[in-house]
Amino acid sequence: MNSSQLLQPRKSGVLFLLLFALGLGTAQAQKREWTLEECVTYAVENNLSIQQIELDYEGTLIDQSDAKNDLLPSLNGSIQGGGNTGLTFDPTTNAPVTTTIITATGNLTSTMNLFDGLRNVYRIQRAKINTLANQYRRDDLKDDIRINVATAYLQVLSDKETLKATRANYAVTQQDLERTKEQVDAGVLPRGDLLEVQATAAGQEQTIVNQENNVILSRIALAQLLQITDYENFDIAEVDYDVPASSILENSPRSIYEQALTFRNDIAFSETGVTLAEKDVQIAKGAYFPTVGAFFNYNTRYSDQTRDPLSGEEVSFSDQLWLNDGISYGVRVDVPIFNGMSTRNNVKRSEIDLMRAELQLEQDKLDLETTVNTAYADVSNAAKTYESAQRALEARQTAYEYAKERYEVGLLNAFDFGQAQSRLDNAQAEVIRSKYAYIFRIKVLEFFYGLPITLD
Repeated sequence: MNSSQLLQPRKSGVLFLLLFALGLGTAQAQKREWTLEECVTYAVENNLSIQQIELDYEGTLIDQSDAKNDLLPSLNGSIQGGGNTGLTFDPTTNAPVTTTIITATGNLTSTMNLFDGLRNVYRIQRAKINTLANQYRRDDLKDDIRINVATAYLQVLSDKETLKATRANYAVTQQDLERTKEQVDAGVLPRGDLLEVQATAAGQEQTIVNQENNVILSRIALAQLLQITDYENFDIAEVDYDVPASSILENSPRSIYEQALTFRNDIAFSETGVTLAEKDVQIAKGAYFPTVGAFFNYNTRYSDQTRDPLSGEEVSFSDQLWLNDGISYGVRVDVPIFNGMSTRNNVKRSEIDLMRAELQLEQDKLDLETTVNTAYADVSNAAKTYESAQRALEARQTAYEYAKERYEVGLLNAFDFGQAQSRLDNAQAEVIRSKYAYIFRIKVLEFFYGLPITLD
């Protein structure tokens, strides 16, 4: 978020104009006028970065499933069959035989981790926290998008209102031009006065062209935030917004900051970063403890050389499977004694990462406090600037009317009258610029206090 970029003059963009021209030639949809709330909602729902974070979130759910499933026993089976010619060992009797023998073996093995220093438990907890962290990261991005969309939306409003005022001034100048021409033709005023008024009108025409270009560029900028390419049929609702009544300045910067700490997603994301680092330390320390595991194995075998001792006939395949089966089971304990200090170093790395996360949290809190105090000061300054611009406009309007009266009776030349007109135009533009800058700064400060961004 960069509020200093609001309502600043922009250089003309040839590329943007070309894109806009293409939109004019190809768009077929019905023109739609968007409110600020609709723009914010659409941008949040269709932003590609948010969709990417949603995929990351789905990945964390899979990580949770992996961590939980690690507590379950494993079960694996294998079957092997083959033949040997020559000297070999009969797997059913372990006796050496010299012949061609067909054999088969099969087994099922199950293992289960009974204790591993609680690392699996910590991994489950970490996976849940990581899922929560991704939610905070996604919501923080949504907050940034809301601010950016509001900035671009107000920019369009400002440019449109400035264009409207410029056209109104041009209409007045056209009337002055006609009147001056009549007086010049009648010999009342010198021709130089007519040239001065014509120059003023030409300058206003150029200003109108530039301002129309600004409206196009600001509309394109807003459409791009919404990832809309139908520039021709994209526009915002034609509403003249006044500075909203707000009691936000009745709160101190400290109280706004403390309120922001309770719900800001960037702070919550940093806090979960600390919790994740704490879990990493616990997981690393778990490697100091012995691990205990249990196993169970069922196996059986077949050989075409196996004969019934009474009849001498070959024992069938199915009979051999249960006659030659067996089970094994037990418990295994692994005790870490020396592993090249790897466990110790892993713990130290995790502790360093924890300190980094704690420092980052403190830094984010300081940044938030600075941002809130800056936003508070910006609102106060914007209010004073807007009031000052209004007073200046009133004075310029009075001066213009006085200059116009003098000009009409021949007591003021066209050049000085044109200067009065130019100063009035500039004062009107400054009122519009300061008005929307004030609205934006109010909305930013209210946003830090937990209020939604609306222009109601």
